[in-house]
Amino acid sequence: MLLAQLRLIPNTVLWDIGAGTGTIPVEVGLLCPQGQIFAIERDEEVANLIRRNCDRFNVKNVEVIEGSAPECLHELKEPPSRVCIEGGRPIQEILQIVWEYLPQTGRVVATAANLESLYAISHSFSNLQARNIEVVQSAVNRLETRGFSQILAAVNPIFILSGEKLE
Repeated sequence: MLLAQLRLIPNTVLWDIGAGTGTIPVEVGLLCPQGQIFAIERDEEVANLIRRNCDRFNVKNVEVIEGSAPECLHELKEPPSRVCIEGGRPIQEILQIVWEYLPQTGRVVATAANLESLYAISHSFSNLQARNIEVVQSAVNRLETRGFSQILAAVNPIFILSGEKLE
């Protein structure tokens, strides 16, 4: 769902903030071989895992940046056409700074796992005058056995918010 919300283009320049294990950078790297992906991750061990995953899938267009957003964003070599924000407590500050780098028609996708983050992202999009805002909520269930029956146990929802920078 997150990849669909990014609405990738062949030469996408993606900033993935809070890149985790590198799922998004690896997938985008494979889908957009002419693109450039910057995976920003503050945890050194996790950043090394992203590098290993890129090697494992032979992805050459991902650059891993070890650092915390928004402080490290000025180090990135290219402005983004797409930004994915998968973490970061100063989400409003991150969105504000990212927006300054984003060109017209650029797109931001951010995830929220709680109401506070959902509100902060939504409020930031409003203040930034983002356009074409969409909110998608995932509903994931796990199959669990209880006694002789199998039930679907709900997993906490994730919200995916997206918006574009348009005049």
